[in-house]
Amino acid sequence: MTTDTTQTTPVSEAAERDDVAQRLLDSSETLSYDPTTEVDWETPLDTNYHGASPEWSTLYGTRYWEEMSEEQRRELTRQEAACVASTGIWFEMILQQMMLRDFYAKDPTDPGFQWALTEIADECRHSIMFARGAAKLDAPAYRPRRSVIELGRVFKTVASGEAAYAAILVAEEVLDVMQRDWMRDDRVVPFVRTVNNIHVVEESRHMKFAREETRERLKGSGWLRRQFNAVVVAIASYAIVTSMVNKNVYTNAGLDTTRAAQAAKTNENYKAMLRSSCAGLMDFLHSVGLLTKPSRWFYKKANLL
Repeated sequence: MTTDTTQTTPVSEAAERDDVAQRLLDSSETLSYDPTTEVDWETPLDTNYHGASPEWSTLYGTRYWEEMSEEQRRELTRQEAACVASTGIWFEMILQQMMLRDFYAKDPTDPGFQWALTEIADECRHSIMFARGAAKLDAPAYRPRRSVIELGRVFKTVASGEAAYAAILVAEEVLDVMQRDWMRDDRVVPFVRTVNNIHVVEESRHMKFAREETRERLKGSGWLRRQFNAVVVAIASYAIVTSMVNKNVYTNAGLDTTRAAQAAKTNENYKAMLRSSCAGLMDFLHSVGLLTKPSRWFYKKANLL
């Protein structure tokens, strides 16, 4: 006696995807935050605290850092934290547009569709939270370079499938590791630690979804498609990571901008922190065939490998 298993695999795969989406929805209902009430927005900024863990500063470990006063170091980390938040807002807006395009006109009763809207709602709250946090850190509106803004405009319009979700994962993974350090650090101003905790908890679900979608979209893909999308994701990653902190933070921290930018460019400590934060991410990209020889060049340029 034989059994027809022709439909078993696609049905089970669809059921598994629905199960993942439903579990993420359930988790969101159980453990989500409202930044408007969870974060202490009323207490004035205490300048005796850092804005981020000093070890994550682009100047930490350099000769310039050793010459700076504690007050200057704290001000620099506050400006850097605000710049990272502003970059996060920029990419979260790209993320939202890509997901809306991806789920446009799909079945709204599908748990995956409902999770996508839940994630977009999370990202809207995160962007507002980051914006308020940057303002409270007494920082200006930091933006990526014009070329990167225009590249992002193209990317959010044309990126789809694994290229979109893998790029989303890169941005979220890098932020996740550094923010886990910041939220546990007593030297960091309390409201920033709360902001980081909220983002880490809620982004863990987003990263789970991005991984699942990347794997799913790559099923059955050929060599050429993987090679092409690997480079697309790597270029997007380079643009994101190199935009996290721009040289205006040094000006606004009262430092010698030219000297500080040069010191940051050659800072091996910061490069090592980035590489460490991306170890798991690189393993994942390798496992799905998106860590190719051409893509490695961009990751090395961004100090992610």
